[in-house]
Amino acid sequence: MRDVLCVPFDEQHELVFAADCSGGIGLKKHDVVQVPYDVVSYYGARVSLMELMSIGAMPKAFVLQNFVDDGSWDKLVAGVQQTMAELQLSLPITGSSESNMPLMQSAVGFVAVGTVRTAEKRINITPMDARWAVIGEPLVGEAVVRKKDRIIPLSLFRMLLQVDGVYEIIPVGSKGISHEWKLMHGERPLRCSLPLHASAGPATCVLVSYHQKQEPLLQSLAGTLFYPIVNEL
Repeated sequence: MRDVLCVPFDEQHELVFAADCSGGIGLKKHDVVQVPYDVVSYYGARVSLMELMSIGAMPKAFVLQNFVDDGSWDKLVAGVQQTMAELQLSLPITGSSESNMPLMQSAVGFVAVGTVRTAEKRINITPMDARWAVIGEPLVGEAVVRKKDRIIPLSLFRMLLQVDGVYEIIPVGSKGISHEWKLMHGERPLRCSLPLHASAGPATCVLVSYHQKQEPLLQSLAGTLFYPIVNEL
């Protein structure tokens, strides 16, 4: 139900893996979206680290798969490091570059590795009477660059992880808000002023479940990025 793989490690902990990839975005002639490679890796690292941290896992290492060329490695690493800095992380980075076969379009893979205490894993812990909201807006492609102010900032995401009364934070991916909702609630309907089927690309928004008493605080923290979900029971 979540975009993470949890593997038992010992009696109290699990290894956690979260992955993302990017294709056709970069500086090659045939790329669909033209952006520098540090921007590509910033958003790719953002997705995998948000997925990891959203379930309560502590990131331990990062893996970067570069299918662009050897020359882009440093820029890709710089983007990952920027993401880490905004999340107040300092992790070792490893990976590989495809240096034998030139590709016509850019492609990059991202894997975040961490650990979580099994008893503290934040998956399926939302009570039935919880309220829900979307923070941020679903954006993809060039809109991610044009409307950066409508993306949930990593600083805000980090704060939400620490708020008492926030049960779960679910990064929204390319299949949209409705898809993430259905994974949690099946066919239970919902209403929200955002487009429910639009791609959220590099996790530009998140679903949040919370105790009703925390709604004023969340509205204050998120400002105009706060979009309540109306449950239709």
